[in-house]
Amino acid sequence: MATPCAACKILRRKCAETCILAPYFPPHEPLKFIMAHRVFGASNIIKFLQELPESQRADAVTSMVYEANARIRDPVYGSAGAIFQLQNQVKELQAQLAKAQAEVVNIQCQHAALFCNEPGNSPQPSFQFITGSDEIFEGNNPTFDIDQESFWDTIWS
Repeated sequence: MATPCAACKILRRKCAETCILAPYFPPHEPLKFIMAHRVFGASNIIKFLQELPESQRADAVTSMVYEANARIRDPVYGSAGAIFQLQNQVKELQAQLAKAQAEVVNIQCQHAALFCNEPGNSPQPSFQFITGSDEIFEGNNPTFDIDQESFWDTIWS
């Protein structure tokens, strides 16, 4: 290997062709290894990678680097602190959305009430009884066939 990987370069050791760190810490990304090394240590990173199947190592390195960066930013909570902060932000935004939706419904109801109270604008409901062959109601609850287009035109206009 002509150029040592970032890990071997930082650790000041010879980078062998079988270096387990070389595929995940290329020479042009030294900060990636510096952060992971600062939090986990080189021997722990190597042990961790050796225990994993090769197909999972790239994802593990990505996770270690992410967690290391989060740990350096927030030594107490690390990435859990970032997740908690984002969850709180989602809750706040959901509450704001619910409030805005309630305000929209309130305004629509006020608009519908104003429309209904204007002289000459009493809405004519367009309900029709559904009658079967014997033309009787089901129990005490009559069923209505509502002309939905006319109904919504009355409510929203």
